[in-house]
Amino acid sequence: MSWFKRGASNDDGTATTPNWTPPEPSTTPTPENKLMFQAFEWHTASTPPAPNETHSRESHWSRLGRILPELAELGVTSVWLPPGCKANNPQGNGYDCYDLWDLGEFDQKWTRSTKWGSRQELSDLVETAQRCGGVELIWDAVLNHKTAGDATDEAWAVEVDREDRRIEISAPRKIEAWLKYDFPGREREGMKYSSLKWRAEHFNGTDWDQRAKKNALYKLIDDPATYPKPNKEQIPIANKPTQGFNRLARFAGTVSNAISDRVAPPRRPGKGWAEDVDKTHGNYDYLIFSNIFYAHPDVQKDVLRWGQWMIQDTGVHGFRLDAAQHFSWNFIRNWITQVQVASRNRYGKDAMIVGEVWAAEVSRQLRWLDFVTPPGSPVLACAFDSPLLYSFSRISEDVRKGSKNADLRTLLSGPGHPDKHALVSVRPHQAVTFVTNHDTQPGQTSFTPVDASLKSLFYAFILLRREGHPCVFWGDLYGTRGKNTEAPACQATVLSSGMPDSLQPQNSTRSLLPSLMLARKLFAYGQQKDYFDSMSCIGWNRSGTHDRPGCVVIMSIGPPSKWTIKKMAAGRPGEKWVDILSEKEGRPEIVIDNKGFGVFACKGRSVSVYVNEQCEGAARFPVPFEHDVYRQ
Repeated sequence: MSWFKRGASNDDGTATTPNWTPPEPSTTPTPENKLMFQAFEWHTASTPPAPNETHSRESHWSRLGRILPELAELGVTSVWLPPGCKANNPQGNGYDCYDLWDLGEFDQKWTRSTKWGSRQELSDLVETAQRCGGVELIWDAVLNHKTAGDATDEAWAVEVDREDRRIEISAPRKIEAWLKYDFPGREREGMKYSSLKWRAEHFNGTDWDQRAKKNALYKLIDDPATYPKPNKEQIPIANKPTQGFNRLARFAGTVSNAISDRVAPPRRPGKGWAEDVDKTHGNYDYLIFSNIFYAHPDVQKDVLRWGQWMIQDTGVHGFRLDAAQHFSWNFIRNWITQVQVASRNRYGKDAMIVGEVWAAEVSRQLRWLDFVTPPGSPVLACAFDSPLLYSFSRISEDVRKGSKNADLRTLLSGPGHPDKHALVSVRPHQAVTFVTNHDTQPGQTSFTPVDASLKSLFYAFILLRREGHPCVFWGDLYGTRGKNTEAPACQATVLSSGMPDSLQPQNSTRSLLPSLMLARKLFAYGQQKDYFDSMSCIGWNRSGTHDRPGCVVIMSIGPPSKWTIKKMAAGRPGEKWVDILSEKEGRPEIVIDNKGFGVFACKGRSVSVYVNEQCEGAARFPVPFEHDVYRQ
C-alpha cells in the first residue's frame, strides 16, 4: 500500500530527489505498532477483597480484566501496572513499598490484599492478558526504598544538607530508625519466597530519628571508630565556601549556595551514599523514606532474585523502574541482565525495561541509558521522554498566555539548546513518549501543565509518528478523581451536519483519544515526511507499507475559529481522503491531484488525521467508547 516510493516533493508540488532508498518489495507481514497504556492514576479507586475473600468485583485488578479486551481492540499491546507490592497501609498506591514479595497474599500491614487487589486476582489478570492477544504486563518496580518498618533499629548516622547531600552538617551519632523488617505475614508461612529480614545494615539513609523525634536527612554510616575520622573539610560551619556549609553564613553572603561553586568534600570512608547515581544535589542517591543500600551483598541477592521471580513465577513481561536515577546504576545493569535471562527462558524474548529518569536535559537521560545497558548487549533499556513532555508544556503555556513564541516546530528540538532535545529525536528506539502520567497530573508535586485543548495535538504527535514507544495515561482516557478531578482528555465538539453553528447543541463533546489510539493501530505505518514549515501549523505523512495503509496528519495552534491548510504528498491521483477524527456526516475530504498531492485542512487548536476513504478500517471512525470505567 506504500505510495511514498514515488519520491518526495516540495510544498509547491514540484518533484524533489528522494534522500532515502526505496524499500525493497516484501511479503513479510508488517508488525502491529506497539502501544503502552498506563493503567492507573494517582486517585484510582479500588475496593480489594475482604480478608476472608479472594476476589472483589470492585478491585482494580478485576476492573482491569474487564476492560482489557476493549483496550487491546484499540491497539494497546502492553499495560503498565501500578506497584502491586504490599504498601505501608491498605490504600497505599505501592510507592510506599513495604514488602516486594507480598503481592496481596499475606496478612500484614492490616490487610491481606494490596490496594489493587489480591494475588489471585493478579493471576487472573495475567491469564486475561494472554487471552487478549498476548498483551504484556509491565510491573512498576519500586526498588529505591522501603517504608513502614516493623520495629526500630539503631544505626550510626550524620545529618547532611538537603541541597548538597555530600555535605555533612552534624557530628556522627546513633539514631533510632524504623529499619527492622520482619515481615510477620510471610514469617508465619516460613518466610515464603525470601528469608531475608531487613535491618539497619541494609539501608544507607532515612529521614526520621525516633529517639530524637526529629525529621532530617540522615546518611547512615559505619561506626566512626571503625574508620578514620572524616577530613576537616567535612566538618560543618567551615570558613571557606568550598568547605562544609554554614546555614547562618548564607544570609551574610559569605557562603555560596550554588552547588556547582563548591568543591566536593572528601568522601567519608565506609558506608555512605552510592556514587553511581544522578548528581543532582551533589549526590541524588537519597529520595524518600528508607534508602536501600545496594552495596550490601544480601540486598543484591534478594532483589536480583525478586526480578527473576516476577518474570518466571508471577508472569509479568517487563518493568518500569521507579526512581531509576536514584539507586546504584551498576546494580541496575546487573539486575537487567538477570531479568533478561529469565525473560528469554520463559518467553523466548527480552523484557521491556523503562526507567523513570526525570531530567530536562537529554544528556542526563543518555548517561543513565548508556550506563545501565549490559556491555555488548543488543538489549537497550528505555526511558520516559521527559524533555518532550516539557516541550509540550512549554508550547501549551505559550499558547495559553498568547505568546508569540509558541512554535510547534520546536517540539523535538526544544527551546534553542541541544541539551533540550527530546529523547525521541536522539534515541527513538529508547524513548517512551507520553503527555501526562500519575506524577504530572494536577495536584501532584511534579505537576506539569498541559492545556486540555491541546492534548489531542500532543497525543497525535506521539501516537502517529514513526519514532518512539507511546504511552497513553489512564486519566486522559477515563478521567481522574481526587480534589483536582479532570474529565477524559482530547475533547472535541460534536457538530450536527447541515445545522447552523447558532443552533448546534451546547456542550456536546467526545474524546478523540480512542480514535487516535485506533488510528495508530490501523494507519500509522511506513516512511515519514515532515512538513514543519510554520510556527502554528505542522504536518507529516506516513507512506504505508505493502500490507498496511498510511495517513496524513495536520495540526494547528492557531485561533479556534481559523482553518489552516497545508499541501502534502499523499496517496495516488484521484483518491479521496477523509478526516477520520471528524463526524461521518460533513467530514472534511480532499481528492489527491495528478501529482500525488492534497491540500489538507484543520481548524485551530485541533488536529486532523486523513486516510484513504477506501482503506479497511476507515469506516470504524469515530470510535465509540465508554469512558466511565467505574460503571464497567
